[in-house]
Amino acid sequence: MLDPWYNKGVGGVRADYIEYITSILEELAEISDHIYLWGFPEVLARFVERIPRSHQLTAWLTWYYKNNPSVIRGWRSAQNACLHLSTPSSKLYPEHFLNSAQLELKAKGKLRYMPGPTSVIESPLLVGFVGRKEQTGHPAQKPQAVYEPLIKMSTKQGDLVFDPMCGSGTTGAVCRLMGRNAVLADISDEYVEIVRKRLMISPENA
Repeated sequence: MLDPWYNKGVGGVRADYIEYITSILEELAEISDHIYLWGFPEVLARFVERIPRSHQLTAWLTWYYKNNPSVIRGWRSAQNACLHLSTPSSKLYPEHFLNSAQLELKAKGKLRYMPGPTSVIESPLLVGFVGRKEQTGHPAQKPQAVYEPLIKMSTKQGDLVFDPMCGSGTTGAVCRLMGRNAVLADISDEYVEIVRKRLMISPENA
């Protein structure tokens, strides 16, 4: 899970942002079958032609939210984008999204098609009273409901998920709920402390 700052607003601006994130993608491609890269659509579009040779574009995912409190006049942003990159031989698990009736049909060999989730994930921003119990104070925290389908699609119980820019620790929270293992890291001591409190991890065990 790679969710870096988006090179404007929170996190500041870096002149070589595209090259920097591309270099991280190349390193992640050496260790992971699946990579999720988050960003604003206009930023992510520049990475479509910079996908590591070992991987391919599996899906362009959209997180859609209606409750952006922006006061900018004109078009009000209501989406974030995510590139799902994977190796040609990597495993996907659309069956993880089947309901009990569909699972029964699948067991009998009568499931006519594998529906799977849509490429648009609808979940509100964690602002104001929305998701108050989930909020950590991180300025760009994503809801767990946004990460859950990504992890469910590309992993099974017991698998390991790596998040090198973990922010508020949403990846770790989702992995804990879904029976996955997670390795989290962040350059910010402030964010690491947020993760420790959220996941109740003592410094000695971090």
